[in-house]
Order: sequence, then C-alpha cells, then structure tokens
Amino acid sequence: MSDPTTWAKGEGRASPVYHGGDLAQARARHPSAPTPWIDLSTGINPHAWPIPPLAADVWRRLPEPRAVAALERTAAAAFGVADAGCVAAVPGTQAAIQMVPRLLPGGRVGILGFTYQEHAHVWRAAGRTVEIVDRLEDLAGFDVGLVVNPNNPDGRVIEPARLAILAEEMAARGHRLVVDEAFVDVLSDAASLASRLPLPGVVVLRSFGKTWGLAGVRLGFVLAEAATTAALRAAFGPWAVSGPALEIGAAALADRAWLEAMRERLGEDARRLDALLASAGLSILGGTPLFRLAAGEGAAGLADRLGAHGIHLRRFPHDPRLLRFGLPESEPEWQRLTDALGVGPTSAG
Repeated sequence: MSDPTTWAKGEGRASPVYHGGDLAQARARHPSAPTPWIDLSTGINPHAWPIPPLAADVWRRLPEPRAVAALERTAAAAFGVADAGCVAAVPGTQAAIQMVPRLLPGGRVGILGFTYQEHAHVWRAAGRTVEIVDRLEDLAGFDVGLVVNPNNPDGRVIEPARLAILAEEMAARGHRLVVDEAFVDVLSDAASLASRLPLPGVVVLRSFGKTWGLAGVRLGFVLAEAATTAALRAAFGPWAVSGPALEIGAAALADRAWLEAMRERLGEDARRLDALLASAGLSILGGTPLFRLAAGEGAAGLADRLGAHGIHLRRFPHDPRLLRFGLPESEPEWQRLTDALGVGPTSAG
C-alpha cells in the first residue's frame, strides 16, 4: 500500500470545503450520461438497514423526552458507554460538528490532517485559529485537538489507547480532545474510544446514517462527560431529533446481528473494490470498508470517463491524482463500474 502522505501534502493551508452527493453538479457536467446515476461519492452504506413500519404517532406528535432518553440508553449500550448520561442524540453528526465550537473554549485548534474539511471550516468560522498537523502528539499543545478516527479519506486508524493517553495529557493542561468516529461502526468495537468514556475533556462524535445507510434520517450522537452532553442538549433545544429518527435509531442500534453481518459483507465488498481499482491501474492508499482512497496520475481523466458513464466519485480539488470510491449497491452497478473502468469481468466472492 502506498503512503497517503505522498499524495496529500499541503495540509497546513486552508482548502475549499467539498462533499460527495452533489449529483446535480455531476449531471450538469455530463448531461448525456446514462441514468440512473451511480453515486459512489458519499461513503454511505449502500445496503441500508431495513426500516419496519412506523406507528402513525411518530409522524403526528412532537418527540417526547422519554423517547430521546430511550434512544440514548440504547446507543450507550450499542457503543459500550457505561453511563447513558454521557450520550446525547443530535440531528446528524454534521450538526454536532457545527455546534461543538460554540461549546468548547480555547482559541487555538489543532487538527490531525489531511482530513474531512468541514472541521477546519467550522472552527475557523467560529473565530478560532486552526492549524493542521501531521503527528498525533502535536495536538497536545493546542487548546482543542481534533482527530478523525478512522480518518476520512485515507482510513488511518489510531488505537484508542494512544488517544486516551493524549486525552489525559491534554486534560492536565485544561485542553480538550474531539474525536470524530463517523465511520468507526464498520470496524470492530475495539477501534472506538467509546468504552473508555467518560474521559476528562474528551468529546466523541458518532454517526448513524453512514453505517446503517440511512443518511436522510439525520441522526448522530455525541459522547462526552455528562456536563458536556447536558450543555449540548440545551444548545440544540427541545425536539432536536425527529420522532421517526428516534424510533428508527433505537431499533437499528439494537439490531446487533444486522451490524455483525454487515461488517462482514462490507469487508468483502471493499476487498472486491480494491482488486477492481488495482486492475484499472490505480494505487490503493487506504480507506474504510465503506470507501476506498485510490490514486493515479490519470485519475482526473478517469473520473471524467466514469462521469460520462453516469458514475459519480469523490474528487479532491487540491490533488487531482486522488479519487475516493464508495461501494456499488448491486451486481448491475458493479458491472457498470467494471465496464466503465475498462477492465475484465468482476464477480462477488
């Protein structure tokens, strides 16, 4: 595997914020592309948890506090957090990313890069000085340190024990550590910092929509000391999470059998995608079971070719050699990707 740092230099400078899922822009760029489009740009599980029929009341009534508390207890059990008071349900991880700078003090923020661009963007928008660093240990000197684990887009994983040591060092100085675990659920439970909570000064962000494939539900969680989660609930105010999201989230998080089976399936799909991309001449730099980061000198042209075939990828304007691929949903989508890449037949297994 190639070293991703050789492809993602320049982390210290401000970069534009760009996201996947912008299909309207892709369609405008390739108006003659076949439909339906295959969107591989988001890193969202294409095999969504099956939503059961919901009671009519969840649509007609305001969400009740007891339903919020029930979801937070279920989430605590699912994530391995001993105290449910350390879990706050929020209307999506992105909403939490934008709220946390309003709650945490400190003027200097260090972010372990290259990573998800929204973090630097929201802290700068909050008037903080942001610096992107290359080494985990360098975060100790900042008022707030931030790590995405596993990292987006290269899948770098830092052992929770190392994060706990860093958190203890930062807490001794009155500093805070924020860990974005948006993609951790597709890994083993041991990859998460959650079971070690509460830790002084630590804030962990967890996504629901990515692993369970239900991004439109807009649900996420913040794990932290009880005082911090209480402040977060107060900041969002009443009815922050919708009734349907509360019911869907509680049922899905309790479905451990589905998660275990999905981890295995996504791992197989990721290996299959690696082999397909390598056969197309790309270098696999890393990723998670939900997405793969690849590189090649002809990546920009390849992305345009795939776009002409109605296949949308995540590009990186700061480095056109990088492409991030999500997972196809079905065998017809796998075949369309194979054909567009111009390589041999692909099959599951």
